[in-house]
Amino acid sequence: MISGKTTLIAHLGYPTEAFQAPMIYNPWFEKQGIDAVVVPMGVKPEDYVAFLPHLFKLTNIRGALVTMPHKITTVGLMDEVSPTAPIAGVCNAILKRPDGTLVGDQFDGAGFVRGVERKGRKLAGARVLVLGSGGVGSPIAASLAAAGVAELAIFDTRAASVEGLASRLREHYPQLVVRTDTKDPAGFDVVVNATPLGMKDTDPLPFDIERITPSTFVGEVVMKSEYTPLLRAAKDKGCAVQVGTDMLFEMVPAYLEFFGYGSASVDDLRAVAQIQYT
Repeated sequence: MISGKTTLIAHLGYPTEAFQAPMIYNPWFEKQGIDAVVVPMGVKPEDYVAFLPHLFKLTNIRGALVTMPHKITTVGLMDEVSPTAPIAGVCNAILKRPDGTLVGDQFDGAGFVRGVERKGRKLAGARVLVLGSGGVGSPIAASLAAAGVAELAIFDTRAASVEGLASRLREHYPQLVVRTDTKDPAGFDVVVNATPLGMKDTDPLPFDIERITPSTFVGEVVMKSEYTPLLRAAKDKGCAVQVGTDMLFEMVPAYLEFFGYGSASVDDLRAVAQIQYT
């Protein structure tokens, strides 16, 4: 039940139809007796910069979850950001301090990495291909680098975006081999789709699935369906996979701590979640 005492956490992005986070946080808040609610708010890119300051003038808002396409823009709108945010170049979390200042952080990458490692896949020393260098691909790449991968190939059709990310990674991880010249998945231990491909049924696969072997681990960030066309094709090849919502579940405990609501185990969150696929 939402009342005048309920604390709001905005879920900012566009479009909102595929948002799954409210179906995890809100059942958890209800079970724990926490008077807070995550509210999806669709904001188009051209309105976001003007909208954000007004949103945080609300007296009953604690923070925000930020998703595509606003994660990169958010970095420049914060009063302060965490040390990891500039490496990734994105923020996916905003906390409003008592004095009204805004602090940005990012948890996407850590959530993705924790999900992979929970499945028993070793990342230290691995060769990894990440397709996409935007608001999801960048933090995933940064967290993979922190996890000790040996080689990281990043592919994006936007040259400035991918080269900027590669430059930041080389600066912070000088021993890491960073490439931006391929999207061929052959020979990589882990391949990650961090593009929007898969949101529409008519989308092509983000890479040539015939070029991977059954030993390749394939990760996905798209959450429109549990098993996207890419993951179904990878499973047919015999590959281990990670669905998009796994990353979400893994980062929720970090978000809860960030917002001051304690923490939770992934198993407990899954037990109450009401995920709905379109």
